[in-house]
Amino acid sequence: MTGRRRPSAGWLLLIPPALLLAALFVGRYGVSPGTVVDVLVGTGEASDVVRSLILRVRLPRALAAMCIGANLAASGAIFQTLFHNPLVDARILGVSSGAAFGAALALLASAGPVVTQWSALGFALIAIGLVVLVGWRYGASTLVLVVAGILVSALFSALLGLAKYVADPLDALPAITYWTLGSLSGVRWSDLPPLLVASGTILPLLILARWRLNLLALDAHGALALGVPIRTLRTAALLLATILVAVSVSVSGIIGWVGLIAPHIARAAVGVEHRRMLPAAISLGACAVLLLDGVARTALAAELPLGVLTGAVGVPGFLVVLGATLRRRGATR
Repeated sequence: MTGRRRPSAGWLLLIPPALLLAALFVGRYGVSPGTVVDVLVGTGEASDVVRSLILRVRLPRALAAMCIGANLAASGAIFQTLFHNPLVDARILGVSSGAAFGAALALLASAGPVVTQWSALGFALIAIGLVVLVGWRYGASTLVLVVAGILVSALFSALLGLAKYVADPLDALPAITYWTLGSLSGVRWSDLPPLLVASGTILPLLILARWRLNLLALDAHGALALGVPIRTLRTAALLLATILVAVSVSVSGIIGWVGLIAPHIARAAVGVEHRRMLPAAISLGACAVLLLDGVARTALAAELPLGVLTGAVGVPGFLVVLGATLRRRGATR
């Protein structure tokens, strides 16, 4: 026993609100922090343009970025514990592929943003429903769920390819392609209710029950010895984490790597115990998407797709995680 105490995750929870505030005055149209505060509290004499920019464009976008990052990181932490594999995230269950196909169907029908969001959410839940159905039929073991997720993901990827094939190359196809790259450029207040409800209910619930999430790391025999209904616990954790991902993807499109990398950084910072690790992962995920979204809208003249940036950052991060995992297992020189 080394006696070294892991640091608390409490200080990490202070960073996302600070970044959220910074996102309101950072951008191509510069706004001073004092003006932002005046607009938020309803004082001062800011112009209608500045007030509209902060309250109708930047604030909903920043809230969406913070919630989406937190949701993806929390779900990634749960999936990695659930599948006893540090190199998995939500994509293993086909949620992203299902959401992409749902959005593609709505865009093929020239539907509006709200219909597109709900279609993506519905098909993401259908994807996890198929995975759970297969798991229920064949025992819900980790192997069965992983295989079912891979198959469902392949199915919806094929359907997405078919949707792109029949899409109008001058209208629907560019819209589908842009959606699958991931972006928060079109987020407005009307897009936020499902996201805010899911984040505001499920994340606190997971944090309150985080000590029980440690039991997901037990095998069936260990859980049985403790009298824990491990199958019920796993199913509940799987569904809650999937809802977080489905709602997030329906708003932003496909944003990868956050759910894979953020939990690993949290474990390195505060340890593997969920009491500290889960809040730390949530905070780090929110910070990551807030920062990358800021880069996406300010780095170049044309806005960069957020999913491209997360991939550019996530691939090197994944290689670092993979190398560390292999070194711990003695598989590298």
